[in-house]
Amino acid sequence: FSVLCSAILSSYLLGERLNLLGKLGCMLSLVGSTVMVIHAPEDEEVTTLDEMSSKLKEPGFLAYAAILLAVCFLLIFYLAPRYGQSNILIYLTICSVIGAFSVSSVKGLGIAIKGFFAGRPVLQHPLTWILVITLVASITTQINYLNKSLDVFNTSLVFPIYYVLFTTIVITTSIILFREWVTMTVVDIIGTVCGFLTIILGVFLLHAFKDMDVSLGNLPQVLQSGQQAPVTRDDKNILIEVDNSSIAPEDKPQVFMIYT
Repeated sequence: FSVLCSAILSSYLLGERLNLLGKLGCMLSLVGSTVMVIHAPEDEEVTTLDEMSSKLKEPGFLAYAAILLAVCFLLIFYLAPRYGQSNILIYLTICSVIGAFSVSSVKGLGIAIKGFFAGRPVLQHPLTWILVITLVASITTQINYLNKSLDVFNTSLVFPIYYVLFTTIVITTSIILFREWVTMTVVDIIGTVCGFLTIILGVFLLHAFKDMDVSLGNLPQVLQSGQQAPVTRDDKNILIEVDNSSIAPEDKPQVFMIYT
């Protein structure tokens, strides 16, 4: 709903157009994300900060977090200054990658808040303050680069692409952090892969054809403009051009012979 709402509001309030292929891309992105969420396994129940801390210390998640940080630093310090103003995926990828840490921090702080009202000494636990610092830093970075993206690019394109990237990375983080892939069935795996491929198709339609003026009204003209008229030849009278350009200059008369 947020993707469609932002596209409609940006069209009416900001004068930004979303063509037919962009609308189709929005719908495919929503469908793909919905399929991924439906087939994503339920997260493992974590009720205490000690359990959350043990999950965060697992080698698989540490390697995944290190890769995300490396990608984020590469985007922020190398790619963003050079290509951020021309490529919409740079800023939005930064927001999405950082979103993996913000969502994990929110999950841990939710456990801490429940423990606080249950009378547990969560304020003395170091993980609580680590999660608070991580959440503040990640949200600040997300807002910064999301605003930069909105200053440069079309709002109707920013929110759908950001939604798709953010949802995909968050689901992947949840699967790795809580080891949800262990309980996934074959149907869930196929559904997740199909949903991800649908998301890729939707993002491609949004990004590749954003400058085309395509609507239901001019769709026949757009299709016809890309087709050349077929060349018809008479099967009775064949025109054969005798070209001897290697000998005679091009501005001299040409000789044709007609066979009937």
